[in-house]
Amino acid sequence: MPDELTAYPEHKCVGAIIIRDEFILLGKRSAERDFYPHVWDVFGGHIEPRESLQRTLRRELREELGIVPTRWYYLETLRGADSTGRVECHFFVVTGWRGAPRNNQPQEHSEVRWFRFEEVTRLELAHLEYLRILRKAVAG
Repeated sequence: MPDELTAYPEHKCVGAIIIRDEFILLGKRSAERDFYPHVWDVFGGHIEPRESLQRTLRRELREELGIVPTRWYYLETLRGADSTGRVECHFFVVTGWRGAPRNNQPQEHSEVRWFRFEEVTRLELAHLEYLRILRKAVAG
């Protein structure tokens, strides 16, 4: 008998950890969001059918922040489950881009802000693993 999680479709996504100098750019999820409302999150989103990880990264950052990433590297993949089923999120650290980040989707993020890592440790984040992942990204 399959376990309960196999009954759900797998959600695959990309997360962008945007770093400038010693600062991390995060977005506060809108209070109206169905999942993880009113908490701080990295930028990114679901991978479209037949879309590569890199293409998803570029598309999501263009849609959400109006920037085009020019320098990034893969950090890690986080696998787990939440109320929507199995989740697989591929994290990239973005250290170069064209354009100035701005909140292009206020329906998704009520606020976009730069933080020092020490400040991030005091925020309510969208996932318990984010603090570890962000620490790893800042450490390089």
